[in-house]
Amino acid sequence: MKNLIGIDIGGTKCAAVLGRYDEDGAISIIEKCVYPTEKGPEHMLNQLSEGIEKLLCKFGLSNQDIEGIGVSCGSPLNSKLGVILSPPNLIGWDNIYVNKYFEDRFGIKTRLQNDANACALAEWKFGAGKGCNNVIFLTFGTGMGAGLILDGRLYTGTNDMAGEVGHIRLDSFGPVGYGKSGSFEGFCSGGGIAQLARMKVLEKIQMGTAVSFCHSIDDLPKLNAKIVADAAKNGDELAKEIFDISGEYLGRGLSIIIDILNPEVIIIGSIFERCTDLLWPKAQEIIARETLPVSKCVCKVVPAVLGDSIGDYAALAVALYE
Repeated sequence: MKNLIGIDIGGTKCAAVLGRYDEDGAISIIEKCVYPTEKGPEHMLNQLSEGIEKLLCKFGLSNQDIEGIGVSCGSPLNSKLGVILSPPNLIGWDNIYVNKYFEDRFGIKTRLQNDANACALAEWKFGAGKGCNNVIFLTFGTGMGAGLILDGRLYTGTNDMAGEVGHIRLDSFGPVGYGKSGSFEGFCSGGGIAQLARMKVLEKIQMGTAVSFCHSIDDLPKLNAKIVADAAKNGDELAKEIFDISGEYLGRGLSIIIDILNPEVIIIGSIFERCTDLLWPKAQEIIARETLPVSKCVCKVVPAVLGDSIGDYAALAVALYE
């Protein structure tokens, strides 16, 4: 059995997690301390360290009982040097040597990965990709990014930028994501679905057609993916059309990934996990048309299975991964 510490650093909250990994490959979350992300990196790292100390004390563990610390954080970062490099959702986190910070404070080996890579490790080791050697994890949440497990190893690229699939342009015009109109992230993310909804709803309102989930132009800024998903699940045709568009471009993006990387499984989290029935029919139709049959037949596309706790498992997976 191995005791592990996971550190999940996000734009709205951070967590210190104590977990245990058994010889049979099972992972368990023992307990965690959660803090709102505020007051900059020095304050947050100190809070997280205090959280680690509380967890160790509560469960009668010493620093020597911990196998490793894993840190999951948004990009950009340098995983080899353990440095966080100004992520857009973490203002002030500029050139933060996070591995050195925790190693100096606790004397425990610390590893850092971006959140998509960390989630890929978690779903590969503990979730829907268990037992596979070629696994792709797609975030499909606030943004669209990928973690790549290729030939049984995490692939991060030359400078930790492998898997930034959200930047791929899928059309010459469309919602903006990752700084690019018509990108994979533009069509397949929470923000992208909201943009699509605002365009489609505006068309209807200007033509005098009522929309069940948005009653006036003043309500357009309030639209988000959840509102549209709830309407689609209740049978609203416009909402279903919006998800069909997202599903179509999801199929286009997946077809590129399948043809280039030839994976065994593509695991998709967050919005896809909650809205598979709305997105998958159109995506499947596009994949059937666009993908090489010999590659398609060996690849399955499935929702992530670690649910709302994936961030905790992801940080623990980083601690475990050599």
